[in-house]
Amino acid sequence: MFAPAARIALVHDWLNQPGGAEAVLEVLHEIFPDAPVYTSMADPARVPAIAGWDVRPSWMDRLPGIHAHHQPYLPLYPLAWRATRLRGYDLVLSNKSGFCHGVDAGGAIHVCYCLTPTRFVWQPEEYLAHEDVPAGTHVALRALLPLLRRWELAAAARVDGFIAISGVVRDRIAACYGRESTIIFPPVDLQRFHVVDQTDDFYLILARLVPYKRIDLAVEAFNRLGRRLVVVGDGRDRGRLEAMAGPSITFRGRLPQAEVVDLLARCRTLVWPGVEDFGLAPVEAMASGRPVLARRAGGVLDTVVEGRTGMFFDDASPDALAAAVLRADGIAWDGGAIRRHAEGFGRPVFEARLRAFLAEACRLGEPRPARNGHRPR
Repeated sequence: MFAPAARIALVHDWLNQPGGAEAVLEVLHEIFPDAPVYTSMADPARVPAIAGWDVRPSWMDRLPGIHAHHQPYLPLYPLAWRATRLRGYDLVLSNKSGFCHGVDAGGAIHVCYCLTPTRFVWQPEEYLAHEDVPAGTHVALRALLPLLRRWELAAAARVDGFIAISGVVRDRIAACYGRESTIIFPPVDLQRFHVVDQTDDFYLILARLVPYKRIDLAVEAFNRLGRRLVVVGDGRDRGRLEAMAGPSITFRGRLPQAEVVDLLARCRTLVWPGVEDFGLAPVEAMASGRPVLARRAGGVLDTVVEGRTGMFFDDASPDALAAAVLRADGIAWDGGAIRRHAEGFGRPVFEARLRAFLAEACRLGEPRPARNGHRPR
């Protein structure tokens, strides 16, 4: 366990839009409410959850337009993080998908909760294809890739311990950084979800409507099947998907949380045609007692048990997805058993595993010199 007087700092890449990384940060802040949050830039109007927190942004927070458009500044983040020097802490816990693991932790133990090695450095083609990045930034990123990769490797070498959110991220950390990591799945607020006795005759997609989510596979498959598909979410791909969709497919846009919870409880199956590093929605569906129909790749390999809590399809094609829908129809799913499986991904499990990892990895109370010639104050 931690010493009562342990001094802890949280580190997060940027706080200008809510998402999965920010949901994890909220839980970390609840666990360590006195810890300040260091970040490159922050906008409480865009991320209301941080209002009232002790948030300490870098000089990048003053750059023009950065809260609305942070991608043009991507090459500057390593500079900002290397200049962010933390002193007087026992533990620094970074919640990383970008460059924040490069923070100067001084003499503190630094543990990185890694959502992924920086995607636009190690998977640039995939990142640039899926994100709305200005053309000038494309050119700059490609030119800077060798330098950014060297910087990333040096920053990763200074981290004392890595935690991965899934098996695929653990493998990526090993391949990119040459470091071992321990898997601790992100926390899911299971208490919001419930199991009902009677479901309705519709299938559900819950996702941002962007190309890499591959919602187009589901639209084509359900057009052929003629079965009812409800799509919840919004994004730049919505117009194209609606133009493809037949009469059995309904787009609901963004919905209040209560309506999403109700749809998850009543759907026949959650359809998950894309590939994610973890994937919160499949766990939320299982917390609602509903099976998941997913592409056999990414984080669902850790969360879905084929034949018990869901069904996989292998090829990224409408035919493979449609065939999996028909196979899933032949299984008598046990909603209670699916819910019990989902409980292994809840907040209590996350917190217990995180505290155990930090207590072991950080050896709080053992003083040591700061890196790079600096000493803690």
